[in-house]
Amino acid sequence: MKKTMLALMLGALAGTAAAQSNVTVYGVVDVAAVRESGGVASTTKLTSGVEAGSRLGFKGTEDLGGGLSAIFLLENGFQADTGAMGQGGLLFGRQAYVGLQSKCAGTLTLGRQYTPQYLAVAAADPFGSGTAGDSKNLMAPTGNSASRMDNAVKYASPVFKGFNVEVVYGVGEVAGDSTAQRQFGGALAYTAGPLVLRLAQHNRNNDTAALKNTSHARNTVLTALYDFGLLKAHFAYGVDKGLNSALPRNLGNPYGYAAVPTPSTDSRVALLGVTVPQGAGVWLASYIRKNDETAFNQDAQQFAAGYRHYLSKRTDVYTVYAHLRNKNGAGYTVGSAIEGGTGNRGLNLGLRHTF
Repeated sequence: MKKTMLALMLGALAGTAAAQSNVTVYGVVDVAAVRESGGVASTTKLTSGVEAGSRLGFKGTEDLGGGLSAIFLLENGFQADTGAMGQGGLLFGRQAYVGLQSKCAGTLTLGRQYTPQYLAVAAADPFGSGTAGDSKNLMAPTGNSASRMDNAVKYASPVFKGFNVEVVYGVGEVAGDSTAQRQFGGALAYTAGPLVLRLAQHNRNNDTAALKNTSHARNTVLTALYDFGLLKAHFAYGVDKGLNSALPRNLGNPYGYAAVPTPSTDSRVALLGVTVPQGAGVWLASYIRKNDETAFNQDAQQFAAGYRHYLSKRTDVYTVYAHLRNKNGAGYTVGSAIEGGTGNRGLNLGLRHTF
C-alpha cells in the first residue's frame, strides 16, 4: 500500500512538472560523398553536414504564467563521419541561448545566435544554405563565425497584420575598446498568403581600433519567396560594403594564383532560384551573380541544380551539382553547409536523417 501511494505521488509530481515545463532532444545526422574539383587539387571524400550541419540539440520551455515562458536552446555541432566536434571544438557552437517569450510582447534571447541577415538569406535559398548550391559560396555570411553572433541580445516581435521585426546587438568584449567587434542588425518581414518578403541588415565593427576606424562591414539584403503551388520562386539581392564584408569562404588561395585574391569591399549579389515539388521529392535550382564594384572587378557567378527525395518525413537522400565561374582572379569556391570548398565545382550525394 505504501509503495502504491508513493508511486501515485511521484506520478502526480511528474505530471505537474511536465505540465509546467517541456524539454525536447532533437538532432540531424547528415553524411555525403563529395567530389570537389577545379582548384589546385581535386578531392573525393565522405564528409558530414553537407545539406545541413549534423547536430544534437536540447530545447525547452517553462510556463511562468500570464502568457510568459522561459525558453532555452543548446545545440552542439559534430562531424558524423569522424565523431569530432564541430565549430572549432565548441561544445554548443551552433547555438546557445536563454530567454523569455511572451505571447503579446515577443521574445527576448541572450547568447550565441544566428544573425537576422543570415536567416533572411537562408530562407530565400532553394538549397537552404547547404549542399554545393549553398548561397554562402557568394553571399557572404555575417556574424563572428558562419552566420552566428556571440554575446548577442536578440528581440523578435509578435506578428502583427503580417509584419514582424527582429533586432540584435552583440557586445564585442575587446579589452580597452568597447566598440571593436561590436555588432548590430535586424530584419523586417512581411507575410501575405503565398508571399514572404524580408529586408535585413547586419553591421559589424572590425577587430581592432585601427581597422574599425577605417571601415566596418555592412551587409544588406532583400529577399522574396512566392509559392505558386506547382513551384516556389526564390529571390535575393544583397549589398556588401566595407572591410571584411564579402570574404571568400576559402582564404587559402585555393586556385594557386600568383597574387592572392583581394576580398571585395563593395559588391552586389543577386540570387534567382526555384523549387519544384514532384511526388516524394523536390527539384532545386539557383543562379547567383556577384558583381565586385571595386577596381579589381573580381566578379563571379554560380549555377546549381539538384534533387532531394524524401524516404519519410525525417529521412531524405539528395544529389546536387554546382559550378562557379570566377573572373579576374576572384577566389570564390563551391562549399556546403559547413565547409568552404577547394575548387569551382562540387558534386554531392548524401543522406540526411532528422530526429
